[in-house]
Amino acid sequence: MAEREALRDFQRRLADRLQAAPTLGVQAAWLAVEAAGGRYLIPLAQAGEIFPAVDALTVPHTQPWFLGVVSLRGGLYGVVDLAIWLAAPPQGLPRPRASSPQAQLITFNPALEVQCALRVDRLVGLRGPEHFCGSTPPPEAGPNGLGPVLHEASGRPWQALDLQAWSRQPQFLRVGV
Repeated sequence: MAEREALRDFQRRLADRLQAAPTLGVQAAWLAVEAAGGRYLIPLAQAGEIFPAVDALTVPHTQPWFLGVVSLRGGLYGVVDLAIWLAAPPQGLPRPRASSPQAQLITFNPALEVQCALRVDRLVGLRGPEHFCGSTPPPEAGPNGLGPVLHEASGRPWQALDLQAWSRQPQFLRVGV
């Protein structure tokens, strides 16, 4: 119960910060998330709403990274497990992951015209350019739509994502096997 209240409080603070950002001159550019131990940056301009993770209704004959569909605010969204999508497992070899109590669904911005939500294990917060001291080019392995890897002063890497690129990739849009 305390975890749920803490999570709601975090979400409320995050929403307040997002709303206050334009008036305070805050330079947040990304929503920082974790999935299967990886650290990722989702551009705020490409992200939609954030919802607590719910079990998706599974759909047969789909890719291992496609968890199924959920109803969010009356709309039907396909749910993609971010960690599995980025790992790109061979077809037919699903890699189940334990559900985290802090798991969230982050929808794509409606302007991208894709009814999709990414499942992540945990929200970390907002990040701006001032949080990073350097970057390296995106890795060659993995799906298209990976941006540069940004590095904190401590050396911790964060992989930038490009949801707009994913929303136009046939391999992302083709969930059936």
